[in-house]
Parts: sequence; structure tokens; C-alpha cells
Amino acid sequence: MPRRYQDVITSLPLLTSDALDHPSAATLMNVQFFRAAPDTMPEEVFSEHHVLLNLRKEPHRVQNTRDGVLRDFTLHENEVIVTPAGIRSGWRWFATSDVIIVTLDPAKVERFAQTEMGLLLDTRQLRDTPQFVDEDLCRAGVMLRDSLDGDDVSSGVMFEAMSRVLLVKLLQRYGERRPEDVTLSTRFGTAQFHRVLAVMRARLDQTITVDDLAREAGMSPSHFSRVFKETMGSTPMQYLLAYRIEQAIKLMADPLRPLGEVALACGFADQAHFSRSFKQVTGRSPRQYRATMT
Repeated sequence: MPRRYQDVITSLPLLTSDALDHPSAATLMNVQFFRAAPDTMPEEVFSEHHVLLNLRKEPHRVQNTRDGVLRDFTLHENEVIVTPAGIRSGWRWFATSDVIIVTLDPAKVERFAQTEMGLLLDTRQLRDTPQFVDEDLCRAGVMLRDSLDGDDVSSGVMFEAMSRVLLVKLLQRYGERRPEDVTLSTRFGTAQFHRVLAVMRARLDQTITVDDLAREAGMSPSHFSRVFKETMGSTPMQYLLAYRIEQAIKLMADPLRPLGEVALACGFADQAHFSRSFKQVTGRSPRQYRATMT
């Protein structure tokens, strides 16, 4: 059964985001910083993607077993190694490490790419570029790490901001995107998704129907509903409801904003409708959920 990276590595991190009291960032990724003496990490299949950012200035020898294939190589400063979820991986390093490890939940990465970036990721998500040099990405990782070295409000704000910067850079440059449509009448792809998402964003506080979304995609409502579910894994209305709830959670981060106002801003008929829908999606009422955000 796949395990979490944090459950396997033998070294203790110098800094970790595990205890951060900022749920939106903390649920997006886990960040740990290691300076660990030469050691090994046994082979495991992980349930999350993990991204290693190497900060050590001196080149050093590393062994990485990846799905049964042993790689013995020299790791250089600002090299990044991506191990996607589902791949069996093990490590041995021969010098004291100086690395940042970012672990990412595949489902949350996919959702972030859709709702925040308008990207439809391929099912091979991050598989085709396992190792590369990227000084800019490592610099973003250092800023993310540095935001953990403090306990004031500004540190949490910085972590929130830099977590998004790092993920956007990673996905823009290395995220495998689904191919564009070949026959627009039979498939739903990135171009259609951009238009559909734009309608959801622009008319968040209004009623949106399947007909409205299908019109933007250039399809009949029935065909649109079918190919949307095949592509996204949910019906258009289920996806729209989840999107409304996601945006409501962002607004709820302001403790002074009334829930009734949040409900109307996100397209719900009234607060009661909002509460029922919110509990249906999250399992908690808006008040219960907001209590966990403070």
C-alpha cells in the first residue's frame, strides 16, 4: 500500500510545515528541510508526488532506485528530482544532504491546476521530466523554507504565497497537460475548459445552467454533460457546486464577513441553501468549518 514520504525517511527535518496553522496552504503541500548525514531510504511506493530541491553547493554522489532501475549519479546544486505518486523509489546519499522536500497530493494538484490555473493535467502528471536543473524553482523553494523559520503572522502569509508560487512554476514548466482537441465535436479539452471556467468565475454570484456552460463549450447540453463527466470525473453541476464551495471557503477566511454575504457572493439562494450545500460537500457546516480556520 502506498505510504507517505514523511513516514519513511529516517532523518528528522530541521524545518517542517506539518504544524502550520494555515489550512489552505498546509493542505496544498507539505514542506520539509533536511541536512542529513549520509544514509539510505528504503524503496517504497508513495501515495504522493515528492519533489526534491537540492541546495548543496558541492556536487555529491547519490543513488536512486526508481521502479527497479538503479541510477548512480552526481547531484549538482539547483537540481530538482521529481518522483510521482505510484512509483517505487529508494535513495542512498554519500554526503550530508541540503535539500527541501515538497510532497504534493495528486488529487489536490489536479484540482489546483484546474481551478487556479485553468489547466487540464494529463494522467501522467509530472512523470515525464524526472530530473532537471531549475535555479528559479529552487529559489522559490528557499523562500518557502525560510517562511517556516518563524512563528509570527507574516511567516504564515509568506508560506501561503510562496507555496502557490512554487506550485504554479512547477506546473507551468513541467506539468503534463492533456492534448488539445482533435475533433472538438466529440472531445472536451483545454480550450473548452478555459471558456467554461471563465463563465463560472465571471458569474459566480449568479445562476448558471448546463445550457450556459454547454453554449460556451460549443456543444449540445447532453453531449457536453457526457464528455465533461468523462474528462473531469464529475457532472458539470457537481463541479460547479464544488467550485462555489471552494470560493466560499476563501471568502470565509475573513472572520468579519457574514456567512449570508458569502452565500450570495458565491451564487447560493440564501444562507440556508449555502449551509446545506456546504455540508453536503465538506461534511461540516460553514460555522463548524470556519471555526477550524482561526
